This record gives sequence, structure tokens and C-alpha cells, in this order.
Amino acid sequence: MSVAVKSVCKALERIAPLRLAEPWDKVGPIYQQKSPVPRADAKRVVLTIDLTTAVLEETLKVPTALVITYHPPLFQPITSLTLANPLQASLLKLSAAGTSVFCPHTSLDATWGGINDWLAEGVMGPQKATAKVNILGEVKGEEGGAGRIVTLDEPIHIEELVERVKKHLSLSQVDVGRPLAEKPIKSIAICAGAGGTMLSGVDADVYFTGEMQHHEVLGAVARGRYVILCGHTNTERGYLPVLAKKLSDTLSDLTQDESPNGLSREERTEIKKYQLDIHISEADRHPLDHM
Repeated sequence: MSVAVKSVCKALERIAPLRLAEPWDKVGPIYQQKSPVPRADAKRVVLTIDLTTAVLEETLKVPTALVITYHPPLFQPITSLTLANPLQASLLKLSAAGTSVFCPHTSLDATWGGINDWLAEGVMGPQKATAKVNILGEVKGEEGGAGRIVTLDEPIHIEELVERVKKHLSLSQVDVGRPLAEKPIKSIAICAGAGGTMLSGVDADVYFTGEMQHHEVLGAVARGRYVILCGHTNTERGYLPVLAKKLSDTLSDLTQDESPNGLSREERTEIKKYQLDIHISEADRHPLDHM
């Protein structure tokens, strides 16, 4: 493994420890280039939500040390790895180019300052200083936990909340489920991506997530909840610039860290010379269009 990949993986572990991930998740190194020796001119680190064919083509144009793909490109067990499968082909082509692949997924959701906290910032709006944010599901030590629930100091109308969400996610429209009886909103339960299971039965005025199954929406609305659905990856992609900044700052800290948990002296010296280019994929996008 090149010092660039090792450094970025250490930085990611500090930002979003893999132990925070859900037990069912597939996180960490998906593929680490070991042999042949990675290209010495590979200075780029690509951030993307999904490793699509378009992202692959973009990545292969510039020597790249590592692709950080939020979603696991391989989720189900496989018995073969072939070019006939587009997702598998992407990994094989990156391997041939000397590029490693890493996936943080739900560890990045759960960590403090991660995706769910970023979503919470959006719903708080001007009430950020007075609103309260708590972990929705399992608390995993002091480092974070699953989901978030925001409690506002003063209630707002659903129209105001929807405008806050659209502004934060840079969306022109979202799907909203309304209960029979309209009511003011003080509590918002949040889960990035697909939140149906995590939000089920939660006592909150609003469920805010990317997607839920049809009957999950019907059940929530029947229980008097509002539901705001934005599209799975739309609740995640806007966090990539935040991650890029965190990664840059943490890598800088690593070059100064002389503790046993950091890099060796030789590695610190080498990574300072690299001048890594942290690049947010321009080809990564939500897979569905409104027509």
C-alpha cells in the first residue's frame, strides 16, 4: 500500500471510525493496491457517492491513488469477479490502473460531524443556536451513533421546514407526506439515505430521509407524522465538500503527529511531498431525473 493510501485511510478512521458502522454494512478498504507497485505519479484522491461507470471514466483520466466511494460498490457476496458485471468491471479497471478503493458508508452517517449532523444543520436553519440534536438510535460511545433527532425551541410550519430542506440540499422539489390533521413542527427525525427501518415507530413530528417504502410512508402518515423524502443520494452528496475539508485538515494533522497511532517519520516526510489532490467527482450524480 502506498503512503498516500495509508495516510488517507488513517485520516478517514479519525474522521469516521469504522467501528461506528452498522453490523450489516460493508465498510473499509474494498480493494487496496499492493502489487504491482502503485504509480508514483498518482496524487489524486476522488470522493464520490457511487462508483458508477461515469465516475470510473472520470477517475481513469488522471492518475489516482484512491477512490473513496460512500456506498459499497460490492454489497452482496460474490462467487466471481468479471468484466461482464459493470460494478465488478469498475473495480477491476481501477485495480489495473493502480487505484485503491475505500468505503465509509454508515460510519460516516453515525460519526459526530458526519452526514446526519450535516442534515440536522439544514433543518435547524436560523434556530441552530437554540435547537437540540440527539442520537436517534444506538449510541456508540462518545464518537456518535445512528440517526439524529432535532428538537426546535419554537415550532414551525411544514412549509418552512420544506424550504429549509430544499435550500440545504440545493433541490427544487421534494416529496412530502402530510397527516390528516395539520400541526406545528418541533421534532424532526433524520436518517440519511434509506430511513424507513430506522425511523419506524420514532416519536417525532417529521421523518426526514432520502427514501422509504410505500407502506412505510402510509404507516407514518397514518400515525400523524409528516414525511419528507428527497431521493436517496440527494441526502448524502452535499456532504462531500465537508468531507473533503475534513480530510485535508486531518491529513495536515497527521504530518505533525508523532504519536504511535500516527505515521512513521519516513511516512510523514514522504506524504508532505505528495501534495495530494482531493477531488470531488464531477460525474457523480443522483441516478434519477425528473421529467
